[in-house]
Amino acid sequence: MTDSSAQISRPLFPALSLNLHLGRWRGVFLLAAAAFTGAVAALVVWVVGWATRELHSLLFAIPEGARLSAQAALVSPWLALVPVAGGVAIGISIALARHFRTRPPVDPIEANAVHGGLMSFRESVIVTLQTIVSSSFGASVGLEAGYTQMSSALASHLAVRLSLRRNEVRMLVGCAAGGAIAAAFDAPFTGAFYAFELIIGVYSIGLLAPVVTAAVVATLLARLMGAAQTPVVLYGVGTLSPGDIVPYLALGVFAAGISIVIMLAVAQVERLFTRISIPSPYRPAIGGVAVGMLSLLSPQVLSTGHGALDLQLSAQASLLTVSLLFVLKFLASTISLGAGFRGGLFFASLFLGVLMGKVYGGVLALSGIAPHVDAMLAAVVGMASLASGVIGGPLTMTFLVLETTGDLAISAAVLVAAAMSAFIVRELFGYSFSTWRFHLRGETIRSAHDVGRLRNLTVGRMMRADVKTIEDSMPLDAFRQAYPLGSAERVVALDKAGKYAGIVLVADAFQPNAVEHPTTPPTVEPLLRHRDRFLLPGLNAADAAALFEKAESEELAVLDSLGNRKVIGLLTESHLLRRYAEELDKGLKDLTS
Repeated sequence: MTDSSAQISRPLFPALSLNLHLGRWRGVFLLAAAAFTGAVAALVVWVVGWATRELHSLLFAIPEGARLSAQAALVSPWLALVPVAGGVAIGISIALARHFRTRPPVDPIEANAVHGGLMSFRESVIVTLQTIVSSSFGASVGLEAGYTQMSSALASHLAVRLSLRRNEVRMLVGCAAGGAIAAAFDAPFTGAFYAFELIIGVYSIGLLAPVVTAAVVATLLARLMGAAQTPVVLYGVGTLSPGDIVPYLALGVFAAGISIVIMLAVAQVERLFTRISIPSPYRPAIGGVAVGMLSLLSPQVLSTGHGALDLQLSAQASLLTVSLLFVLKFLASTISLGAGFRGGLFFASLFLGVLMGKVYGGVLALSGIAPHVDAMLAAVVGMASLASGVIGGPLTMTFLVLETTGDLAISAAVLVAAAMSAFIVRELFGYSFSTWRFHLRGETIRSAHDVGRLRNLTVGRMMRADVKTIEDSMPLDAFRQAYPLGSAERVVALDKAGKYAGIVLVADAFQPNAVEHPTTPPTVEPLLRHRDRFLLPGLNAADAAALFEKAESEELAVLDSLGNRKVIGLLTESHLLRRYAEELDKGLKDLTS
């Protein structure tokens, strides 16, 4: 376990840690833990949603129960300053967080990919509070990042308390995140596939029961508490023929391009702030100014956009109006995230997808290219396809549309468009929004697959410590007597200070002209190989394999550090590859068991 993982996994209540040996009842216990996790996720969604709605009523003077983004106009133009105040609050929190911690927070995807599901409770509380403040003050971000973060952190700490295995910790983190999505959208299948596709990284029979249990429990409890969002309603959509699918397939291709533009735009906003040397704590306030100005044009750009999405699906508007709103929401979301407001693009991508689909359907109908295309169906298909491109879960978004609309007749169009969008984004861009953010800070995570197991497989854990060493000034004849052919393949040479000098192949010493320009008497020093090729104990298996390939050697020395150059072990390429394959096999068994 790495130092960062140890810090992440520090128990919240150490006295509650248990060591479970339940035998055949372990599966039943994990099912109960998954159900409890789903209930906790539903409670988190309710608390986050309630706090945000109350703050909306207080800060923007809207009626109780009304949606901020559904307002026709701000009650007062002065309310455009509320996002600025929110930016100041987020900037202060960034400054304080920087003072008390040095590393960025670990979200559920990174936790499952690198840290075996281990998350920091304190950092997750900070992220959740920042998300609530960002959305409550009008920043164009979603709440999903907040309640999935908090739910997953609680599940992670529950798993640590119960001393669960690595794959079980990852499973509970997935159950929590999936339960939170299921609770928010009143959609258990959506939550389950969110867990499979985005948080756990794979679907397996062994994971099905706990993940579905968590999603169903979260959905039912959220219904009782009134935490679920407004469903999407479609009317009069008939069964689609095979020929009707083609325009929606093209919509999926178009959505993939827009998805990539959105993700690149967020990065460009961040780069712009960096290029003009604005410190991070000041950026949210500047972003708040931009969002506030956009809200004067349309309050539908504010906050998550639940009210605006319902409004766009139930009301008719001109193509120009919808197109303008798309541009405004695009700018508000990318500026909010690029400026440092905390939140996600989950719901923003759904809303932008609806607007994109309406414009697409309207253009096809007016131009006569495909006059039979239904604008509302195009809006819903656009919602699924754009969100699939940005978030990276085609089945998740397909089930979201089917569950929220309750209309299976549109399933073929939705699935084809969502799958096409996700495929093109992955092939051309290679990342979803979450993994793109990791890439920008130097990480190589492309999904929630458990790469942490392989990262923890270091040279220090694989090397052997019984190293045969000689001095680089050892006479060649003495070397031949000490190491005849067949006694060893290679020997490590040290200089007079005891530091690594290179490796002598025994076979080289017995060549007829072993030393071209012999000293008197000849020594092994001219025979030294890999003088600057060696391994360090902290290198992981992938980096070590790359060094073996460059060195073209079957064995390399392991040094304690670059400064000391003290030899502490040897590692062969064959042993490295065998251990690497074993860890891959263990990971596969964990996922499919």
